[in-house]
Amino acid sequence: MQSHAQTLGGPRRRTIHVANLDPAAEHFGYDLAFDIRDLISVEEVMEELGLGPNGGLIYCMEYLLQNLDWLQDHLDTFGDDEYLILDCPGQLELYTHVPLMRNVVDRMRMWGYESKMVAVFLIDVTFVIDVPKFLSGSLLSLSAMVALELPHVNVLSKCDLIAEEEVDRILNLQSASDLWAREQDSNSVLPPRYEDGDDEQRRLERRRRNRHRLTDSISQVLDDYTMVSYVPLNIKDEESIDHVLSCVDATIQYGEDLEVRGMDDDAQDEGDYDGE
Repeated sequence: MQSHAQTLGGPRRRTIHVANLDPAAEHFGYDLAFDIRDLISVEEVMEELGLGPNGGLIYCMEYLLQNLDWLQDHLDTFGDDEYLILDCPGQLELYTHVPLMRNVVDRMRMWGYESKMVAVFLIDVTFVIDVPKFLSGSLLSLSAMVALELPHVNVLSKCDLIAEEEVDRILNLQSASDLWAREQDSNSVLPPRYEDGDDEQRRLERRRRNRHRLTDSISQVLDDYTMVSYVPLNIKDEESIDHVLSCVDATIQYGEDLEVRGMDDDAQDEGDYDGE
């Protein structure tokens, strides 16, 4: 996304700054504007405090909350018209179980960024090609939407790893209910026949039916309120990258307050303005 923005023309062209807020990150494919590991890292916490990876990550994010002046000082170095992506940790617990990322967002609201923020939620494409995971991923996305209370864009990442037809096949289906119904049809079995006294099998069958009814209800809620939709991202396809960027731009209304260049200015820049 950082490289793609440099190739755009007109008011959409911009320099994208990317900062790392993941204290467990190791490798980067972009230029860092600033890095939380300069403040604290999971590796250091695990070594000094004897914590595991998950405990170390939560400790690091709690430490960030106690030192948010560090984040504010870095954000203050950017101008109002500059574009910044905060690369956040991928562990869902930070969004759905503990309010660490929500607290960071709330503080950024206090600093005046509320109307300029959008959450971009990345889901691996495997959540598309496998129906149970698709429904699970939709619920996880919905949980993050509720927790962060930000404008939200769901992106299916790594679409370059599977056939485009496979992604389109799932995304073009009408609803989550359709997906679940097709899954049930493909796995349909005859009703079981029980022997006398086979209470354990009856109990398991009741659980299976209740679980299926719950899944059907969840699918129906997702469809009725159109709560979750996805934008596929193939990093090897410029049009796909541009589509994702356009969706994010539209969400935060990026560029609407930028000065519009006149036709004469454009022509002069291209060296072909004849003065008439």
